[in-house]
Amino acid sequence: MDLPTPADLRERRTNLGLTQSDLANRADVSQPLIARIEGGDVDPRLSTLRRIVNALDEAESAVMHAEDIMHEGVVTVAPDDSLREAIDVMVKEGYSQLPVVRDGRPQGIISNSDIRQLEEESAGELPVADAMREAITTVEPTATMDEVNAHLNHQDAVMVVEDGQLLGIITEADVAAHMS
Repeated sequence: MDLPTPADLRERRTNLGLTQSDLANRADVSQPLIARIEGGDVDPRLSTLRRIVNALDEAESAVMHAEDIMHEGVVTVAPDDSLREAIDVMVKEGYSQLPVVRDGRPQGIISNSDIRQLEEESAGELPVADAMREAITTVEPTATMDEVNAHLNHQDAVMVVEDGQLLGIITEADVAAHMS
């Protein structure tokens, strides 16, 4: 078994958003002991280290990630599709927005409001690329719910991407469904 270094413990704790006091309470040790261990001032007993690592493991498993709530099998349109095609897909699927994807890679997002803003009578014949918003928010599958929520405060949707490929999408509705 590889023992974690003081830096490893501090990094795991901070990545989980835990204070030293939070971790101390979870591991049933004192906060000053956590501070001394993380500072490298003291080598903890193996039983104490085990309690701290177990507390970090439990905290880590309780954290929800983007991949836990993302909607997979995302319905998309291509930038070259016509707006009429995008509207038809939105109506058929009951969505108000769709990711715009080329070769599995997100290019933007198109919504009903983006289409309504066009004033041309022949707007339905225009390509999706002419009306889509290119500013999209993407996160890795391991992004925490805090990160996702921060993005959803400013965006209608967050796309979950790995190695540039679209894996899923998260909207306010997806977050609300997992909180109930």
